[in-house]
Amino acid sequence: MRDAVPIGLGYFAVSFSLGITAHNAGLSAMQGFIASLLCTASAGEYAGFTLIAAGASYAEVSLMTFITNMRYMLMSLALSQRCSEKMPFVHRLIFGYAITDELFAINIARPGHLDPWYYYGGILSSVPLWALGTALGVISGDVLPARIVSALSVALYGMFLAIVIPPAKKSRVIGGIVAVCFAASYITGRVSLLSGISSGTRTIILTLVIASAAALLFPVPTDDDID
Repeated sequence: MRDAVPIGLGYFAVSFSLGITAHNAGLSAMQGFIASLLCTASAGEYAGFTLIAAGASYAEVSLMTFITNMRYMLMSLALSQRCSEKMPFVHRLIFGYAITDELFAINIARPGHLDPWYYYGGILSSVPLWALGTALGVISGDVLPARIVSALSVALYGMFLAIVIPPAKKSRVIGGIVAVCFAASYITGRVSLLSGISSGTRTIILTLVIASAAALLFPVPTDDDID
């Protein structure tokens, strides 16, 4: 829970501005709270709220949310490889409920098998603040100046940097891969052929391509290789 407190505070700030989007879509504070409690994904929620505001159908909202959140399947696969064979299946189901970028990072960074109780502590310290921030954002509506809302939205990127920079400083390979990721993300968002693809789909493609190339070019030694 202690390790996830900074994550929860960042979630609170970012979801506050997300709540303003929910307010513009006509959601109440309680609806915004439940939406964030059940969907811990900023891009997915933003896409959903935007479609709700546009009067889209349930099917359209479901499909767009599914596509936007597909990258979490990759994180699920990575986490599943770290689960002990003796771990009850119910733990895996609860992990799947709250696979966020930040919770994934702090759990995957720990050595050995995943500790369910460590993961649950992270959930308890972060997800309620994500839902509460959305509810308060709905209540605030359009009262706050646009500059303050924009400033709050930067908090999540600050958390990403805090997660990425330490391992990048320790390894030149990781640092180089991170730089390639930044450059590739920027370029694909500007190239006309790829810019029309949703950001979630671009993220999936870049993740598969860059991660596969890094695994082939810079394989991490296993225990068998060391022996």
